[in-house]
Amino acid sequence: MADTTVTPSVHPTELAHTGPNMVDFYIGLGLAVSSSLFIGSSFIIKKKALIKLANTADVTKRASEGGYGYLREWLWWMGVITMGVGEACNFAAYAFAPASLVTPLGALSVLVTAILSSRLLKERLNLLGKIGCAVCLLGSTSIVIHSPKEEEVSSMADLALKMKDAVFILYVISVIVVTFAIVIYVAPRYGRSNILVYISVCSLIGSLSVISVKGLGLAIKETIMGSQQFTNMLTWFWLLSVIACVSVQLIYLNKSLDIYNTSMVTPIYYVFFTTFVILASGILYKEWSCLGVSDVIGNVIGFLTTIIGIFQMQLFRHVDISLRPDFFPRNHGNLRHVELANSATSLVNPENGGRNNHAYSNGTTAWHGGNSSSSENENPRTNRAGNVLYT
Repeated sequence: MADTTVTPSVHPTELAHTGPNMVDFYIGLGLAVSSSLFIGSSFIIKKKALIKLANTADVTKRASEGGYGYLREWLWWMGVITMGVGEACNFAAYAFAPASLVTPLGALSVLVTAILSSRLLKERLNLLGKIGCAVCLLGSTSIVIHSPKEEEVSSMADLALKMKDAVFILYVISVIVVTFAIVIYVAPRYGRSNILVYISVCSLIGSLSVISVKGLGLAIKETIMGSQQFTNMLTWFWLLSVIACVSVQLIYLNKSLDIYNTSMVTPIYYVFFTTFVILASGILYKEWSCLGVSDVIGNVIGFLTTIIGIFQMQLFRHVDISLRPDFFPRNHGNLRHVELANSATSLVNPENGGRNNHAYSNGTTAWHGGNSSSSENENPRTNRAGNVLYT
């Protein structure tokens, strides 16, 4: 008797999506975290090399004096090699994991630099900085948990089809047009007065560079697995695109760093760059198509949490705040300084009968112990900014 059992046919592409490729995901995650560790450490190594060079008698060798003495310093080259390893890991991570996971985890390099600088360079990491580190870790953890675990694009053939998507073509054209408009019309007028001008150029072009890096990584991955892709014109298109986009990024990032404070450029660039990368990769690679509502919300919350942590570490790193018992004034007449922003502060000393003690100074807020006389309270002095001064 013939067997009448019917075996349902399964298309190969359906098999590929029956379950997430967790091996690739964890490889990409490991490479992304390793990249942050190497890149964060490289800044510390190069900084130690520059400090060592600064202690030499020949001042003309210093980078700030236009010298190139660091090229003879082996420690500086160790830092360069460490950064190269980190960038290689970051490049490889895009071939295994979604860009919406790899790019936000770049924030960990800022965290690594902050922690190592406090340990190895003796740079003080205040209470707000430590809280910012913890917030960054929480945000990064949320991103890892809720990020896409599989990708819709698994081959160069799939990628070639995705590139014909009208939405992606519209995005690329929009980025190019907006970038040219900023470079030609906006930058000459507002580049030196608005921090967002150069950062916008870096971030917009950066989103295209990440897409190109991911495409090039996919080509190399397929070549290693036996499918030669260097005869494919698309591979060379991605390579040229990477070179062009990264060059533009470096030019305008250096312009931004040359004009504005690093503590402002770093967090703003992270926010803009990561946002545009997530948008671009979502359009081309459809990384968010397999996520539920809860995972999308978790990703957004994780990203926003990481942003808060980055801003907290960078913008408040010079604020002198601590939970040490000796940080707060105890005796009458003692002058304590709380290094806050340029503002007047009213503080209450519990040992002074609950009376307010006021002071203002440019750059710091001075806390004066002791009683304020009634005449001074009735006729307070003011500074040019209109802040009330009590002494």
